[in-house]
Amino acid sequence: MALGDIVRIRPGEKVPVDGRLVDGGSYVDESMITGEPVAVKKSAGDDVVGGTINKTGSFTFEATKIGADTLLAQIVKMVEAAQGSKLPIQALVDRVTGWFVPAVIAAAALTFLAWLLFGPSPALTFALINAVAVLIIACPCAMGLATPTSIMVGTGRAAELGILFRKGEALQTLRDVDVVALDKTGTLTKGKPELTDFVVSDGFDRAETLRLVAGLETQSEHPIAEAIVAAAKADGLSLSDVSDFEAAPGYGVSGRIDGRTVLVGADRSMTKSGIDVSAFSAQAAALGDAGKSPLYAAIDGRLAAIIAVADPIKDTTPQAIKTLHALGLKVAMITGDNRRTAQAIARQLDIDEVVAEVLPDGKVEAVRKLRSGGRKVAFIGDGINDAPALSEADIGLAVGTGTDIAIESADVVLMSGDLNGVPRAIAISKATIRNIRQNLFWAFAYNVSLVPVAAGVLYPVNGTLLSPILAAGAMGLSSVFVLANALRLRRFKTV
Repeated sequence: MALGDIVRIRPGEKVPVDGRLVDGGSYVDESMITGEPVAVKKSAGDDVVGGTINKTGSFTFEATKIGADTLLAQIVKMVEAAQGSKLPIQALVDRVTGWFVPAVIAAAALTFLAWLLFGPSPALTFALINAVAVLIIACPCAMGLATPTSIMVGTGRAAELGILFRKGEALQTLRDVDVVALDKTGTLTKGKPELTDFVVSDGFDRAETLRLVAGLETQSEHPIAEAIVAAAKADGLSLSDVSDFEAAPGYGVSGRIDGRTVLVGADRSMTKSGIDVSAFSAQAAALGDAGKSPLYAAIDGRLAAIIAVADPIKDTTPQAIKTLHALGLKVAMITGDNRRTAQAIARQLDIDEVVAEVLPDGKVEAVRKLRSGGRKVAFIGDGINDAPALSEADIGLAVGTGTDIAIESADVVLMSGDLNGVPRAIAISKATIRNIRQNLFWAFAYNVSLVPVAAGVLYPVNGTLLSPILAAGAMGLSSVFVLANALRLRRFKTV
């Protein structure tokens, strides 16, 4: 298969490579990528990911990424890199092992000399057997397995849940986070403006007014215009051609549709045209409190409607914020949006700190300020402007639906774009580090406690000696315990 090939996918088939739909539509099971069980609706223009499974419909798509460039191949590469890396806790294990091994060799030498000088006949035989038993029982195999096995199982389970740890050390750093800082657009919100309010004056029909306003807005490239046009099309309205179109920056747009004069703009645009907007004063105040900037529409010189377009909050965001608070974390929002809108969203979501109207370099400075007092900061973002802050934070989490540069700058990627992935990532981080500590405690305690037995300290009491064969079995049992304990992470449940 080559780039640009057009592929037909029938119901039940697996998508072979990454691509973009050109015809048809269906629901696609993307659980292997996002960890979410609900199939996602796909239509012309939407992207599909290689390895996902088509459900009931049929569609054709154009191959945009193949081979090592596909998302699935990149995920495999990231997981392998994370599983092969060393956590900071492993450095401590290496230092302890560096002292432990010489200590064991010294203990074996002392055991040999003690049995050779004071042991019963044949002294040399007893000395050799017990010294070898000490060396075998204290073999640090379990210590070496304790960390990498937990990392491998933990990151694998995280990948099943749609959480990719691009760097192994992030698995340890994330558990110590004190503040979670979030970008707004595309992270807390859907990142795509939608028409949220359209209230018409007495004497005007909503559908007809929306049709005329949307018809005018087809000539504008502004995101607000796109949202109004999309809403009209969603309602099945037929839009007419526009004549005498004019755009006044900072004011609004005007033109003639079906012989009627239509004006859409801010209150200053209405005032300039001599149109009184006081009839909508109550609605305008309510929109302002919600962080929305009202627009007005006038038809043939009469006030026709008040309009608001906003970037809606994702359905999963409120629960994610509550869960983060339940974990004892502070939540901050860092955004380039205007302060009034940011404050309104912060009140709605119960966000603790707000930094608004900042440029990309301002986000970096905001992260540094949040880090004051020794606090560790995690930053979550999705856009190109979030990349510097993602790199500056103690740990950066990128929303997988965002830009490639944001994903490359992050330590952890949330493939589904669901912010509930943040507390899940923190929970699996804590579970993995807890599992590693259990493994290390067992490995060290087990070895240290059995070394004296292997050396023969019980022989004068009850004649007990540990043969090298039993010592080898006991050493193997320690490694089996560590592996079995690490595999428990496969049963990790989401929060």
